[in-house]
Amino acid sequence: MKSPVEELEAKGRAAKAASRRMAYLSAEVKDKALHNISNDLLAKQGEILDANQIDYKEAEASGMSAAMLDRLMLSESRLEAIAQDVLAVAALPDSVGEVFDMRTLPNGLQVGKKRVPLGVIGAIYESRPNVTIDISCLCLKSGNAIILRGGKEAIHSNSALAKLVQQAVTRAGVPDGAVQFIDNTDRALVDHLLRMNDIIDLIIPRGGAGLIKFVSESASMPVVSGGIGVCHTYVDRSADVAKAVAIAVNAKVQRPTVCNALDTLLVHAALAERYLPLVAAEWAKAGVEMHCDERALAILKPQPSLKLVPATDEDWGKEFLSLVAAVKVVDSLDEALEHIERFGSGHSEAIVTEEYQAAMRFLNEVDAACVYVNASTRFTDGGQFGLGAEVGISTQKLHARGPLGVRELTTYKWIIFGSGQVRS
Repeated sequence: MKSPVEELEAKGRAAKAASRRMAYLSAEVKDKALHNISNDLLAKQGEILDANQIDYKEAEASGMSAAMLDRLMLSESRLEAIAQDVLAVAALPDSVGEVFDMRTLPNGLQVGKKRVPLGVIGAIYESRPNVTIDISCLCLKSGNAIILRGGKEAIHSNSALAKLVQQAVTRAGVPDGAVQFIDNTDRALVDHLLRMNDIIDLIIPRGGAGLIKFVSESASMPVVSGGIGVCHTYVDRSADVAKAVAIAVNAKVQRPTVCNALDTLLVHAALAERYLPLVAAEWAKAGVEMHCDERALAILKPQPSLKLVPATDEDWGKEFLSLVAAVKVVDSLDEALEHIERFGSGHSEAIVTEEYQAAMRFLNEVDAACVYVNASTRFTDGGQFGLGAEVGISTQKLHARGPLGVRELTTYKWIIFGSGQVRS
């Protein structure tokens, strides 16, 4: 009987072998596999939701936070949305094999690049079982093999979904071993996985700051990580007030437990007295707790309908992942930019303004993966960006930034056509 480490290494070798065939797998086979996955998600809803309920009840009994429970939960509507995302990935053009940047040198050599898969991708993630589907589908579409390692809190959900994917892709003709799932929750296996740089070409961690820090510091292969999302919305002096209220409400309330939700609202002093009571009234309907600086508190004043709390230093630069937002009044665009530079995490930042110059300064000077003008930060998402789905949102600058889709899971090789040239 194999030990857990031996089983892990065997799965790694199988993924490596499959990756060599995945590199030239036809678009038709890959898209057939994705359609099978989408169909099976709907056909097997019952057993998937039953497995998810086991995880949810165990997590709830263990005292898991409401934000994490929301990430863990699957429902019929969420499964339907995931199935649609799979079809959206299938509908994307197949970028593998694309030849680009071709040119002819003075010596007659034709030199260019050809897009190829990365190889074997390892994914280590927490809580969200939809990640099992998202990452598998994007890796399949981009011609990569995948090794999945979810968290123990979602082991039943992830096992059911991974089995579904493996069966669906096998029926389509995808090479055996292309999708591997580690069903052993022993933490020591993660340590070993992170040392398998002879097998795995890229590691993608998805989860809390602790997991991402651990993987980034421990992995012996390249890592693409997202870190936390501390997202600001700055309402400029020229902002359309109705537009600014709607954007702040959507960014905070639509789904507060995710990384692209609003954490800090910055409001220009010239508009604060008019704007803050309006957005506070809308936030109050959803039960948002506002951690306000002194100037914001002075404008809003205590009211039975509002949850007002004096802000502390810890509120700036904090990812709340709940119906809590920090609020600060600033005197200028410069002050807003300085605050974001100091406390932002490089994820998603937004300005609401009717001044072209202010918008352009914000776009040019804010250093983040996604920078918005007059829109909610909740759009930072692979599906919303037309990527079908995503394997994560990178706040790094290498090798990719923002939502990681099919193209971000490929690299290229140089291709050279000659007619007998030799170097003198």
